[in-house]
Amino acid sequence: MNITSQIKQPIITEMELFEKKFHESMTSKVALLNRITYYIVNRKGKQMRPMFVFLTAKMVSGGIVNERTYRGASVIELIHTATLVHDDVVDDSNRRRGFFSINALWKNKIAVLVGDYLLSKGLLLSIDNGDFDLLRIISVAVREMSEGELLQIEKARRLDITEDVYYEIIRKKTATLIAACCALGAKSVIEDDIQVENMRKFGELIGMAFQIKDDLFDYSEEAIGKPTGIDIKEQKMTLPLIHVLNTCTPQEKKWLINSIKNHNKDKKRVKEVIAFVKDNNGLAYAENKMVQFQQEALSLLDNYPDSEFKAALTLMVNYVIERKK
Repeated sequence: MNITSQIKQPIITEMELFEKKFHESMTSKVALLNRITYYIVNRKGKQMRPMFVFLTAKMVSGGIVNERTYRGASVIELIHTATLVHDDVVDDSNRRRGFFSINALWKNKIAVLVGDYLLSKGLLLSIDNGDFDLLRIISVAVREMSEGELLQIEKARRLDITEDVYYEIIRKKTATLIAACCALGAKSVIEDDIQVENMRKFGELIGMAFQIKDDLFDYSEEAIGKPTGIDIKEQKMTLPLIHVLNTCTPQEKKWLINSIKNHNKDKKRVKEVIAFVKDNNGLAYAENKMVQFQQEALSLLDNYPDSEFKAALTLMVNYVIERKK
C-alpha cells in the first residue's frame, strides 16, 4: 500500500462520498462548463486538501464528521481548483499533472471564466447553507494567496528578498490554504476557538515545510516532473539561494545576482549557480529549517489522544518532507 493510501485509510468512506458531493457541487446548466468540470474531476491529484479537512475533523471530535465537514472540503477543493486554473493562465502553462491544462484545451478566456465559476460555486455553497464561519476562514485564505503571489512578483523584480520576507511569501502563497483546510475541519465539528486556532497553526507549519521541500527540488538531480533550475530561470528567490546570498562575500553576491538577473537562460551559468548554492550550505540550511517547521507541527498534535486519525496526520506531515516529487 502506498503512503497516500495509508493516509487515506481512516477516512476512505468519507473520501468516496466527498468525491460524489464534490462532483455535484460543480454542476451547471451550461453543457460546455459541465464538459470542462468533468475533465477536471477526472484528472484530480492526490486530494491532500480534503484529506486534511476530514482527518483534522475526526481527530479533534473523536471520529465525527458532518455535512458541514463535507461542504468545507468541497469549498476548499473548488477554490483550490479555481486558483490552479487561473495559475495556468498566468504562467502560460500547457500542462497540469501530466495532462493538458484547461487553457491549453479551451483557451485563456474560457479558463479564466471557469476559474471564476468555480470560485463563485465555492462561495455560494457556504452562503446557501449559512456556513459563514467557514466562509470567513476560506476568504482569508484566498486574500492571502493573492497577496503572497503579488509580493513574490514585486520582490523578484528587485532580488532584495530577506529570509523574513520569504517566509511571509510562502506563508501566504502556500501555507495559508493548508492552514484553512485544518481550521475548517476543526471548525466544522467543534466550537472551541482555541483548538481551531491550534489546527490552523498546525496546517500553516506543514505548508511552510511543504514549500521549502518544493524549493529544494529545484536543486535535485532526480526526475520529478519539473526541470532543475526552473526557479532560477524564473528569478524566484527560494530559501537555499537567499541563505547563500546573505552569507557569501560581496563579490560572490554580485556574481550571483548578475547570474540570476542577466544569465538565467544560460544553462551552464544556471548549473554554476546551483553548484555554488550547494557548496555554500544553502541546501543544508533550508533542510534544517524545513525539519524545524515539521517538528513544530508535530508537537501541536501532542495535545490529542492517540487515534488512527492522529497517526494518519503524523504520516502526512512526514510525507510532506520525505516525498520524492
